[in-house]
Amino acid sequence: MSQLLDGLEIGERIGKRIPEAVVEATPQWVVVHPQKLVEVATYLRDDSELNFRFLSGVTAVDHLDHFEVVYHLQSFSPNHMLTLKTRALDHDNPEVPSLVSVWRGAELQEREAYDLMGVRFAGHPDLRRVFLWEGFPGHPLRKDWLEMPGGLSPGLGRFPRED
Repeated sequence: MSQLLDGLEIGERIGKRIPEAVVEATPQWVVVHPQKLVEVATYLRDDSELNFRFLSGVTAVDHLDHFEVVYHLQSFSPNHMLTLKTRALDHDNPEVPSLVSVWRGAELQEREAYDLMGVRFAGHPDLRRVFLWEGFPGHPLRKDWLEMPGGLSPGLGRFPRED
């Protein structure tokens, strides 16, 4: 069984290695500045004690005034897990750096977060929709997606090419 590492301890280790990277640390997770995200992720992957070689999940959370991007990391040799977060403070145009250069598995997961939540990943090699078609209006998992002029709407009136 995997052991969830203490976010406070990992936050302290990150802070010693990469000053001013940590925004917040709790026992459950570590939040880092988006400008330091790639450097922190590389450290977590390459540190021989931590060895977070596997990115098991990327998702985004809409907090109405900002987005949080959540990364679930796992190491197989010491069998540890960690939740790493960063924040995109511009809710209208959320953007954080891509981690495809650190974990190749981020490519599809970042595309999913872009498609459904509208979070852009700067430096992503192929950031385009993965589930919905190009031209789909908005991002349906955002909390404000149904707030159309005139009140709430049940979504699209029709599918593309439907007459």
